[in-house]
Amino acid sequence: MMMDILMYLFETYIHSDAELQVEQDELEDELLRAGFQQKDIYKALVWLEELAALQQSDEHSAISTCIASASTRIYTASEMQRLDLECRGFLLFLEQINVLTTETREMVIDRVMGLETNEFELEDLKWIILMVLFNVPGNENAYTLMEELLYTKEQGILH
Repeated sequence: MMMDILMYLFETYIHSDAELQVEQDELEDELLRAGFQQKDIYKALVWLEELAALQQSDEHSAISTCIASASTRIYTASEMQRLDLECRGFLLFLEQINVLTTETREMVIDRVMGLETNEFELEDLKWIILMVLFNVPGNENAYTLMEELLYTKEQGILH
């Protein structure tokens, strides 16, 4: 599954500060040895390339300048199908505590919709958010807070 590959790559290369300059062929071989299927590996690598392209895109900086901070995000039918009420509420919560900006929220939604899966839950969303925040410069504090939210086992309200 593509989400498993993304989490594997994130934990192995990004989160562990391992060597980030790995040749794509070497990476594919490692993922094949780890038991992932070629088609899923390809999809995950394309997904990561699209994430990197979002960071360099002028489209998302235009979004952030056009959207007022008091605006409400209206989700499309397909977005609501992928992002259940719990996921949408979590995105709103992260905006309210300034972990996500309108720009990074839109990047997260774009990458969620870029996944080819019928099964998507809050834990998957948290990983996608972490990956997006890691890839966008200037979000170090938001990344750290999101990392704490992801790895905290306690359930309850944050104060």
